[in-house]
Amino acid sequence: MRAVVCERYGPPELLRFRELEQPRPRRQELLIQVRATTVSSADWRVRSLTVPAGFGPILRLVLGLSRPRQPILGTELAGVVAAVGRDVRRFRVGDRVIAFRDAAMGCHADYVCMPEDGALAPTPANLSDAEAAALCFGGTTALDFLRRGKLRPGERVLVNGASGAVGTAAVQLARHGGALVTGVCSGPRAELVRSLGASHVIDYTREDFTRNGERYDLILDTVGTAPFRRSRASLASGGRLLQVLADLPEMLLAPWRSLTTGYTVIAGPVAVRTEDVKRLAQLAEAGHYRPVIDRRYPFEQIVAAHRYVDAGHKVGNVVITLQPGP
Repeated sequence: MRAVVCERYGPPELLRFRELEQPRPRRQELLIQVRATTVSSADWRVRSLTVPAGFGPILRLVLGLSRPRQPILGTELAGVVAAVGRDVRRFRVGDRVIAFRDAAMGCHADYVCMPEDGALAPTPANLSDAEAAALCFGGTTALDFLRRGKLRPGERVLVNGASGAVGTAAVQLARHGGALVTGVCSGPRAELVRSLGASHVIDYTREDFTRNGERYDLILDTVGTAPFRRSRASLASGGRLLQVLADLPEMLLAPWRSLTTGYTVIAGPVAVRTEDVKRLAQLAEAGHYRPVIDRRYPFEQIVAAHRYVDAGHKVGNVVITLQPGP
């Protein structure tokens, strides 16, 4: 099978196609033929070791000192079940599925094995494979932080970085949860963010949300530009700051600030739950959540897709499509 491998840290041009042995499913696993995947900010960060301040040495210890221990990137996929282990009961050959592998990665390949009880779900019937492939990375992150932030109906929520993969998911999920959502993005993306459910949009190139006098019950910062010292004045009494992207000092200070300031500050890694993938699929099928796709590239142009993600201007998700194999 084809796979794209990252054999050392660096720019997109280091990525290489390799022919690898096709995996075989174990007794309780599915073999999934990948039809679509994404190039996410996680792929960019792992490939380039571009991480918030303080995390570089930690990430090398986790991922590999000189090169990634898992050379095949890609956190999410949509595909079709090509084979099943003998103890699999919930899926059959030919079923369309989505899967989220998170830190295990491995989705930039023709085939992937997943446990039957892993983070996967039937593909929503109203989504194409390209759309379905982009459900999980932003969606699971947004779900986890909104859950940890204890979002309640009627609350005022501000999403900083509302046009990215996590931001576009957070706007939709917060709105579905009954919140009044304000999105922060650049002017050209304002209409998109409104169409996702934001009742108000702030163009950060023209207005600083921390200086407009508004207060929010919950601020979700997806891009790392709204740390506590900047956002504090914009939090309502008892408000919560959710730092999806934070440097190491911000993450370490979060518990202390929660204890001493009267606000709740939540930072740190995402806790992915298997049921979150099923939840996102259900919401998508019901029409409450739909991933935003910026660009689509064929598998053969994955290096160009990485270059585009590296530039930092993507809106929503960048999808990679794979042609069905023999």
